[in-house]
Amino acid sequence: MARGWESKAVADQIEEGNFQKDQARAVSSSAAERERKEQHNSLLLSKSRLLQQLERATHPAHREVLLNGLKAIEKQIDEFISSDTLTNA
Repeated sequence: MARGWESKAVADQIEEGNFQKDQARAVSSSAAERERKEQHNSLLLSKSRLLQQLERATHPAHREVLLNGLKAIEKQIDEFISSDTLTNA
């Protein structure tokens, strides 16, 4: 009878270990997804900030710097969307 209990305990431990591994994988993938969303939101926020600054900028050199920054951010957003599309396909 003691052996039966030991076998059951070992089986339970194996099952618990498998469950914990599955949970760790789920947390890992959701953490990666959360990080991608945060990165995308950060890019959108940067674009918004640059557009606001561009509206107020009056000096041509400052406007040029802001426009260059805006182009760079838009390029990053496009690349981000492209890589996201490829990942989900």
